[in-house]
Amino acid sequence: MLSLAYIILGLILFAGLYFGADAVLSRIKLHPKSEASKEQEITVYVLSNGVHTDIVLPIRNAWQDWTQVFPIANTKGKNANQQYMAVGWGDKGFYLNTPEWKDLTLKTALIAGFGIGETALHITYYSQMQENELCFRTSISSKQYQILRDYILNALDKDAEGNPILIETNAQYGLDDAFYEAKGAYNLFFSCNTWTNRALKKANMPSGVWTVFDKGVLRHY
Repeated sequence: MLSLAYIILGLILFAGLYFGADAVLSRIKLHPKSEASKEQEITVYVLSNGVHTDIVLPIRNAWQDWTQVFPIANTKGKNANQQYMAVGWGDKGFYLNTPEWKDLTLKTALIAGFGIGETALHITYYSQMQENELCFRTSISSKQYQILRDYILNALDKDAEGNPILIETNAQYGLDDAFYEAKGAYNLFFSCNTWTNRALKKANMPSGVWTVFDKGVLRHY
């Protein structure tokens, strides 16, 4: 009984430290928004579904045509009239097996939490974006954009010919998304939102020191 009490106490202390660290570190803003200038010329969005964050970029511009990397033909809808691409990173099993929270299993949660599963990039195309409490618009320079671009491209796992690897699945969330194999390991300390926060940090955009939750990213926008 005593050992069980220690285990419970340890779990409580861990949870307190875990959530407390996120609450503090996610509030420390690393890159305050600067005043608008001619260098801030590309509109991007930071988007959340209430749990998971995506970075939303123009589908094409002078520095990148994303349809050459993630063909729209790989989506169910194959809708060519798209203007934006949202990209998120996360645990592959979680993405494919948990379209809704009610679908979450203990096995999926443990594999994701302990970082022993594979990861994926989730690509979603949009014809338009609308700002709301979970979608924030911001402007960045071409240099910042190129940093985001390289961060996304470097996250891809590629085949022998250097091409992104499409995950063949029927688990898409809608008509306009697809999944691709990715590098890295998802775990309790590096979540999908940590990945987004790191991207923003690298691009000198508003971000926190560390976070695992979407609110830790969105609060800076």
